[in-house]
Amino acid sequence: MGADYQRSVISSDNQVLVDNFVNALANERRASVNTIRNYTQALNETIRFLDSEGAVDNGWQWASLKRDHFRLYLRHLSRRGLSASAIRLRISGLRSFYRFLIRRSVVEDSPLDDLHLPRISRKLPGFLTMDQMLALLRAPLELYQKAPSAKHHFKAVRDTAILETIYSCGLRISELCQMKKADFDFSGMSVRVLGKGNRERILPVSEPVSIAMESLWSQQLPWMRNNGVWAFPVYAHVDKPVSPRVVQLRLKHFLAHAGLDPAISPHKLRHSFATHLVNNGADLRAVQELLGHVNLMTTQIYTHISPERLLNAYRQAHPRA
Repeated sequence: MGADYQRSVISSDNQVLVDNFVNALANERRASVNTIRNYTQALNETIRFLDSEGAVDNGWQWASLKRDHFRLYLRHLSRRGLSASAIRLRISGLRSFYRFLIRRSVVEDSPLDDLHLPRISRKLPGFLTMDQMLALLRAPLELYQKAPSAKHHFKAVRDTAILETIYSCGLRISELCQMKKADFDFSGMSVRVLGKGNRERILPVSEPVSIAMESLWSQQLPWMRNNGVWAFPVYAHVDKPVSPRVVQLRLKHFLAHAGLDPAISPHKLRHSFATHLVNNGADLRAVQELLGHVNLMTTQIYTHISPERLLNAYRQAHPRA
C-alpha cells in the first residue's frame, strides 16, 4: 500500500507541473487554442503511458526520466499506428514542457535532446490554378442569380468578400473569422492580421478586396454599418462574426458549383495564394512574411510546386541550357 500511495502522490505532482505549464502557455506565451490543446493532450498521454509502463520502480518523476524512457514511448506511439507528423507533434509538446521545467529549475536538462524522430514525407500542398481560383471567386454571385432574394444577396456578397480576402491575403481561416472592421485601412490599402501566437502582421489589400468589403458593409443596416465591430458578420443585422465552420460549409457549396472537388479545404486557398506568388517570381522571404511563417523552411515547400518555373529559370540562367 505504501508503494501505491507513493506512486499516486508522485503522479499528482507530475500533473501539477503539467497544469502549471499549460497555464504558462495561455497566460505568458499566449499560445493558440490549438497549441494548448495539442500539448495538453500530448502530456496527458505521456503520463498515462509512463504510469502504466512503470517507468521507474515505485513511481516516477519528470526529473527521473531518461532518454530510454522516451525511446520506449516513441515505439509505443509507432505501434499505435500514429503518423510521423502526429508523433513529432507530441514530442514537440514534451520538448517545450522540458524547456519550461529547466527554466523553473525542476530539471537540469532535457532527456529529449538528440532523440531520433521519424521523418515526415514532404508532401506538396494542393492548390488551385488561377483559372480555377477565378471560377471559385465568381461562384457566390452566380449562385445568387439562380435564386435571388434579399437574404441570399447579403450572403453572396459576404461570401465573395470572404473568398477574395482569404485568397488575396493568404489568410488562415481562423485569422479571417476574427478580423474586425478597424483592422482594415483602405486609405493605405492594408489590413492588420493577428496570427498564430498573437503575432501581428500588416498585409497589403488588393483592389478586389477593397471593393468586396465596401460592398459587404453597404449591405448592413445603418446602425450595423456605423457601429458594427466584425469585418465578416454572419447576418446583415447581427454583429456576430461568421464561424470557421460556416466558411467551410459555404466553400464546399461554391467548389461544387465551380466544378471543383468539394473536399478542398479553406487552407488550400492559402496554398494557392503562396503558390501563385512564388510562380510569378515573388521573393521567398516576402512570401514568408505575408504568410506569417516563423521559419523560412515552412515556406520553402512552395519552391517545389512548379516544374515549369524551374525549367524556365534554368533555361534563362544556365549558360549551356
